[in-house]
Amino acid sequence: MTDTDIHFYFDPVCPFAWMTSKWVRMVAAQRDYTVDWRFISLRLINSGIDYNSHFPAGYEEGHTSGLRLLRVAARARAEHGRAAVGSFYKTISSEIFDAPGAAQLKPTTRGSRAFVEPLLATAGLPTELAGALDDTQWDSEIRAEGDEGLSLTGRDVGTPIIHFSPPAGAAFFGPVISRLPGPAEAVRLWDHVTALAGFPGFAELKRSLRERPQLRSFGVQPGAAAVEEDWHAGSRQPAP
Repeated sequence: MTDTDIHFYFDPVCPFAWMTSKWVRMVAAQRDYTVDWRFISLRLINSGIDYNSHFPAGYEEGHTSGLRLLRVAARARAEHGRAAVGSFYKTISSEIFDAPGAAQLKPTTRGSRAFVEPLLATAGLPTELAGALDDTQWDSEIRAEGDEGLSLTGRDVGTPIIHFSPPAGAAFFGPVISRLPGPAEAVRLWDHVTALAGFPGFAELKRSLRERPQLRSFGVQPGAAAVEEDWHAGSRQPAP
């Protein structure tokens, strides 16, 4: 692979991106890969859509909180370097999805200074970066980076997008996984995914019958028995 082995496009409020990112981190640690964490805002890519008619209640607030958090991430990158994004993402989304009170966390809370400031401190970043929550000057940068990711896959997807061995390697939406594999299984899964990605004719592999994501934000304790259901993850519609 190249100096930057993986470009990972994420929205911090997307549970599917979060689960996939944890898997990618496991593999990166074992294979000594480098990951460049990049932005894609579900709120911005759905900016032309009427939320009331296309999404369940609460999605607009949920996606908006993701955009607010990405503004903070963009400022952190500008002022503290690209490595700051990975630390911010890990700290913020771990609190959103894996903390004991995650299932009760409201979109308005996770997009607030009271929520973000202590987590910035945990990530080793200045708390004043939270001032970017309402700063729309970062939106053009976030939109451009999301458009970059969508130009690699086609626009009818969401997050995550993974670009392997950039700039010339393959890119696609997903994979969507509902639970975190163990270390050895994570590497085997990675090898299977990259083998598919490396075949020029590969386009899509999809399954709608799946288990609910094994995240506390969904009221599921990690390690619980799997219950499959016809539950739509939604490439552009992750839970708010």
